Amino acid sequence: MINKKLAILGIVGVPSNYGGFETLVDNLLDHLPKFFEVTVFCESKSYPDKLESYKGAKLVYLNKKANGAQSIIYDSVSLLKSYKNQDFILLLGVSGAIMIPLLMPFTKAKIITHIDGLEWKRDKWGWFAKKFLKFSESLAVKYSDGVVADNKHIQEYITSEYGKDSFLIAYGANHVSPVEPDSYRKKFSFLDSPYVFTVCRIEPENNVEMQLRAFKECEIGMPYVVVGNWNANDYGMKLYHEYSKVKNIILYNPIYEMEELNVLRSNCFFYLHGHSAGGTNPSLVEAMYLRLPVIAYGVNYNKETTFGKALYFNDFEELKTLLLQIRELDRDQMMEDLAKLAKKNYSWKAISKKYVKMFELF
Repeated sequence: MINKKLAILGIVGVPSNYGGFETLVDNLLDHLPKFFEVTVFCESKSYPDKLESYKGAKLVYLNKKANGAQSIIYDSVSLLKSYKNQDFILLLGVSGAIMIPLLMPFTKAKIITHIDGLEWKRDKWGWFAKKFLKFSESLAVKYSDGVVADNKHIQEYITSEYGKDSFLIAYGANHVSPVEPDSYRKKFSFLDSPYVFTVCRIEPENNVEMQLRAFKECEIGMPYVVVGNWNANDYGMKLYHEYSKVKNIILYNPIYEMEELNVLRSNCFFYLHGHSAGGTNPSLVEAMYLRLPVIAYGVNYNKETTFGKALYFNDFEELKTLLLQIRELDRDQMMEDLAKLAKKNYSWKAISKKYVKMFELF
């Protein structure tokens, strides 16, 4: 299939900084260019140094914004630039799906859309945005040649909501590796003692506020360290202002240096994961691969990702109860179970093979 052309749309770009889809594409590029001529569309503003190619893929830059409401234009322009000259189009997210039924009669390309969880359910969107995203999702599922779900519960939703089969392909995690704390002790003085860690986007559906409030009220003798984009919106700035002065809470802005992020993750006493929306979340899969014990919000997506082997909370009181017992919880067995499951299910080589196999079916 090496002469077949594949365009990947819907991400900020590669090399990846933050974000699940960006990480997905960056790691797929270690394998897919062996099978396809790959083109990846990137947001021009985010890449001042314009690389012509990366890991064997051609890069095309668009002077549009890849996130927020402008992502509709960004994804639509990407589709318009690729529908005539590609064999396959992998669209990540449903923002530009409004273009799919319009282009289908004029393209030989097989369009596969990864619907990225149930984006329309996220609290950050207003009423109109939620309606539009739900409508976009329905167009993507109805008119795409194939649909990718990253979690069994998303796959079941697609079947029950739209009566359509989908490809179940999760994320990989073996791009992360543990880092010894030695050379970072000066910078992060808490590394030598137990602490709880979270890395996430600061959005309401990630339950950051609940988690911060629980630590503020629980004196458990270990700090809570959170890395996130606090300055991205009013919600994040309000939380930062309220909790950055609390003595057992340490807040950091996004850390793009992978080794630095991994030293914080891989040495924590527990990884706390509050995501309530979406499917298989990359940071949760990465935590498993790093052999971390996990406390996760008890939605079915998180339970499915961790195969029911983590600890779960459903509300503020349940989280507080877990935190107050945190030193007595059985970490060792959980660490072993989660790491074993991650190794078996979340390697990039296996994930890439699934994508290649999916394209071969068309």
